[in-house]
Amino acid sequence: MAVLGAGLMLAAGTGTASAETVPSKVTKGPCQYTQTPEDPAARPVPLPPDPRRTPNRGKVPVQLKTNQGKIDLTLDRAKAPCTVQSFLHLATHRFYDRTTCHRLTAYPTLKVLQCGDPSGTGEKGPGYKYKDELPVGLPPAPTDPTGERKVYSRGVLAMANAGPATNGSQFFVVYGDSALRPNYTIFGTVGRDGLETLDDVAAGGIKPTPENPAPVDGAPVLKTDILRARPWFC
Repeated sequence: MAVLGAGLMLAAGTGTASAETVPSKVTKGPCQYTQTPEDPAARPVPLPPDPRRTPNRGKVPVQLKTNQGKIDLTLDRAKAPCTVQSFLHLATHRFYDRTTCHRLTAYPTLKVLQCGDPSGTGEKGPGYKYKDELPVGLPPAPTDPTGERKVYSRGVLAMANAGPATNGSQFFVVYGDSALRPNYTIFGTVGRDGLETLDDVAAGGIKPTPENPAPVDGAPVLKTDILRARPWFC
């Protein structure tokens, strides 16, 4: 799916359905992780475990070791238990290892680094999707007089998607307060060291193209590769 622009969508691509319909496997627990045959995994990975009682308490530290420095994350099970469970599943299966963060934005109202697609294109995912766990109570964005957009504050960790209930593997980290419709699951935060790394990447800017010598959305000049992603309990 094409990116639609500042504050409109943090898109995670979806594949094109084939002429022949393939039945989708769905896990039996409350998260109902659903296989997407029309959009196969960028790397082979099974569906996440989906126990009858999804863990919904506690926080889990995760470290992304990147070539630009570490990005320390804290996942919050209470905010988004199914999302945390999926992210940990992908991390422990090394889905995120040796992947490139493909998108940096520097709009006045959207300042994020987007990662999580092993293809590096922003069009692929883990071969499954699952439901939204949307935030409530976010403050209204002062830049939006309609009140529709909310503040995704500096340090937020959230899921990118291609529409309702299409969460997969792509996620974004916010390095500056951003104005977004509350359509993106927030499932954790970035620590101080991680924010320093993000600031360095953001300061490097966005790669110019022949069509746009001064872009505000695109691949970062400082190519940011996740070398290893692991929960600290691993």
